[in-house]
Amino acid sequence: MREFPNCRQAGYVTFENYKKRQMKKIILFLFSFLLFQYSGAQIKTDSIKTALLIVDIQEFYFPSDYSSGLVNAEEASLKAKDVLQVFRDNKQLVVHVRHQSNKGFEIHKNVAPIKGEKIITKHEVNSFFNTDLLKYLENNKINRLIIIGMQTQMCLEGAVRAAHDYGFDCIVIDDACATRNLKFRDKTVKAEDVQTCVLATLSQGGYAKVITSADFKANYKKFLFEGINK
Repeated sequence: MREFPNCRQAGYVTFENYKKRQMKKIILFLFSFLLFQYSGAQIKTDSIKTALLIVDIQEFYFPSDYSSGLVNAEEASLKAKDVLQVFRDNKQLVVHVRHQSNKGFEIHKNVAPIKGEKIITKHEVNSFFNTDLLKYLENNKINRLIIIGMQTQMCLEGAVRAAHDYGFDCIVIDDACATRNLKFRDKTVKAEDVQTCVLATLSQGGYAKVITSADFKANYKKFLFEGINK
């Protein structure tokens, strides 16, 4: 009778062993794939670094003996205060921008800087122009800015447009901004309409995502650390 050689001794692979090896390969592949997906998501999340840019919330925009102030300046500053507190609680970067002025130059008490927070003094509408703002943000590897401040159609808008052009992902918190009634020829444009027009342009033009302070506080982790769609 003819004897068949032992498969193992002859170097052959049985069907059962073949199945086991293939199953191990599949499991290893799935594990590697899931690990890659997790690592990619982690890198994407870690790559987002957000700073708060507070633009010109200064005394000259509040009612005084030399200024009538902006419409809803106090209310906007309180919303800004809430946003600022979220950044402080989460140890995120804060930058205060103030415009040079002979009167009312001081940053308003509701958003007054504390030790360690960057203060930049500017002389133009654009917060980046002739200041070290861009260099400071780049040195801190910031790629997203949440921007609030006054006036909406002037220095706030100027900061957003410039930041966008420099490649920053921008978010504007609308009720933490304020403006005033504007006159053009024989027409008066109410502050509410000025605000709506500017924010609609920034949003629809792709310059920034516009949200409310309530939305920010309810979802601050998303806006600080996660990818978002405009």
